Amino acid sequence: MSTPLLELRNVTIFRGARPGLEDVSLSIALGEHVAMLGPNGSGKSTFIQAVTRELYPRYPPPACEVRILGRDTWNVFDLRPLLGIVTNDLAAQCTQPYPVRETVLSGFFSSIGIWPNHHVTAAMEERAAELMDLLEITHLAERPMSEMSSGEVRRAVIARALVHDPKALVLDEPSNSLDLRAQTELREITRKLAQAGLGILLVTHHLPDIIPEIDRVICLRGGRVYRDGPKREVLTETNLRELFGVPLRVEQRDGYYVAW
Repeated sequence: MSTPLLELRNVTIFRGARPGLEDVSLSIALGEHVAMLGPNGSGKSTFIQAVTRELYPRYPPPACEVRILGRDTWNVFDLRPLLGIVTNDLAAQCTQPYPVRETVLSGFFSSIGIWPNHHVTAAMEERAAELMDLLEITHLAERPMSEMSSGEVRRAVIARALVHDPKALVLDEPSNSLDLRAQTELREITRKLAQAGLGILLVTHHLPDIIPEIDRVICLRGGRVYRDGPKREVLTETNLRELFGVPLRVEQRDGYYVAW
């Protein structure tokens, strides 16, 4: 069996006096397309920060473990190229007066923009051009990030996250601040990446963010895993009513799930 992309075992992480995650155990395989769904305050942000090594379990191994590609200890600079992580905070940090092309290239250096000590090679330029074409932003290559729409910024930041050909793309609340057109465009781009074989880990509280290629859904509630399984079994009216605490109806349309 191949080494999982991510394993959590009995993980409890505190945010101040309260646990953000409590006794969470799960495993995500390499190449798997997974959505993590939950309301605000359910533990999604704590989960992302555990993956990025910004937060650590309360108890050391072997009592609690967060293992990425089979290892529980990482130099964060070695880990970054293996996971393409895109958050709203990163998108905001990248909204600077640097051109899109430069922002994408800066992913090679884990910086925002290119600095005098950065040596950009022809291979880096080729990779950046390839990704801008894939993300359909080649025509924006010389436009400053600060002059682009939120949807365009998000696509440029995804391209930046992919420069090292990571093992998976982690998207944290990707549709926040996007209008309906930008949401649709971003979902189509995410589908294209999933169909190309890139593992997708989507963290969201918006049901329509869960693209058809995602078959597994993990629901968090109160810092715990509430449901984990095939999408068709998890995204039921009963489960979602209990998860979000509101009466609702659920319908599947063209591979997407919508609730009202």
